[in-house]
Amino acid sequence: MTFRTILTAGLAAAFVPSGFALAQQAPPGCTDVPHASDFDFWVGDWNVYGPNGQFAGTNRITKRHSDCLILEEWTGASGGEGTSMNFYDPSVQAWRQVWMSANTFIDYTGGLNEDGAMFLEGEITNFGPTGQTSAPFRGLWTLNEDGSVTQHFTQYDAANDVWNVWFTGRYVRIEDDPNDPNGASED
Repeated sequence: MTFRTILTAGLAAAFVPSGFALAQQAPPGCTDVPHASDFDFWVGDWNVYGPNGQFAGTNRITKRHSDCLILEEWTGASGGEGTSMNFYDPSVQAWRQVWMSANTFIDYTGGLNEDGAMFLEGEITNFGPTGQTSAPFRGLWTLNEDGSVTQHFTQYDAANDVWNVWFTGRYVRIEDDPNDPNGASED
């Protein structure tokens, strides 16, 4: 074969649709997967307020990867940050959240409870230069009638055999928040 024949064949192949090109089409995603939309009520841009109404931070919750992943991006009022990946795992038929922030890792699973709230249970691990500690951990996200979401976390204290409140927050959509500390709801 001459160089010209090889070049001509190569150019012709470059312009003919191939199985590889067809395989590069986007996958169908998770919109039709049972339970994959159970946590959609949490998707949005939120201002988060603590139990006394104090501003705690902002949270951006977005769907990614053909609606198969919910990504959380937290920024606390004091500057702390954290990220979680949330997804329905069909292999165990449960929702899973993996959270990571400076020195804190949370991994838990669950699903919607009988009230329609998302309930996850697993373990929190705090780590740093002096070692690490782990404890059972629970999270509950409840959609309220006004469209806000209440997030309630508890951590188990084995020494006292009690579940202690770790954090309770009320999520208000930024566009609906009359008290938005950044003024975004006024736009």
